[in-house]
Amino acid sequence: MERGDMVVGVDAGATSTRVAVHALDGGRLGYGTAGGGNPSAHGAQAASAAIGAALTRALEGLDPSRVSRSVAGVAGNSLTFGAVLDKLWADHGLPLGPLLMNDVPIAYAAGSAEPSGTLLLSGTGAVAARFTARALDEMSDGLGWLLGDAGSGFWIGRAAAKAVVHALDRGEPGGLLSDLVVAHFLGDDRGPTPRREAERIVRLAMADRTTLGPLAGMVSRAAAEGDPMASEIAERAAAHLAATVARVYDGGPIVLAGSVLTNEGPVRQAVQRLLEQRWEAKVAVARDGAGAAAWLAALDLLPEAAAARLHPAFTG
Repeated sequence: MERGDMVVGVDAGATSTRVAVHALDGGRLGYGTAGGGNPSAHGAQAASAAIGAALTRALEGLDPSRVSRSVAGVAGNSLTFGAVLDKLWADHGLPLGPLLMNDVPIAYAAGSAEPSGTLLLSGTGAVAARFTARALDEMSDGLGWLLGDAGSGFWIGRAAAKAVVHALDRGEPGGLLSDLVVAHFLGDDRGPTPRREAERIVRLAMADRTTLGPLAGMVSRAAAEGDPMASEIAERAAAHLAATVARVYDGGPIVLAGSVLTNEGPVRQAVQRLLEQRWEAKVAVARDGAGAAAWLAALDLLPEAAAARLHPAFTG
């Protein structure tokens, strides 16, 4: 390969960081992973260290001077974090620092090469975004766990905990979801009465809201096994997410991203059904975010037709 014939893509979230190095023909040359690289969640120093560790692994055995462009999609990024990444790139021998952008356009590019379309992301949070000619045009929701993010993993987990504690308070018989939620919070240390169990779950959830997020997976499991309470929560989550899309959708493909929607399960199935029934839209599931960032870095270096053709090689 000749100088300047490689690109780097970074997908740095709160949980994990991924870095991909690609040739301009889409071939993957290196890949590295590390812990969370979100500066808002972990601080700039820890986020930079995680991205640096993943970058080191991705560049192993490669000549960094061959990298012509880089794109870094960083959740919770800031203008000042760009200077941090510029130094990190220089320390690794890369000629130019990365173009820093939010993780939303990265997630859209992970599912579609079309310049215009819509992203629906549901992970810890939930947001929909419309893109026109690759520019972010409009967003809906993404308003945070306290006042928004309807249909997100956190929302689903909170809905599960709420449904279970109210059922315990009423003394109603529990199903699979109730058993899973109670075990998640209390283990084998059950209370003398359902009411006491409900009170303890409330105290634990109020003391640490992060205990609610993992319940989303329990909803999917229980709904898949026919639990009525879980199925109702999954349908409500899907309805919220479809409504979030409806506020911004204006044609084109719809890309599903985030852990709630990239994993096969009742919520994704219900969302796809609602979207396809309403608009008969092409619904795609996001693939590798780091590869998508590398593809965005290569866009200006490739003819338009070639960029679209090579998209699966970058993101697959």
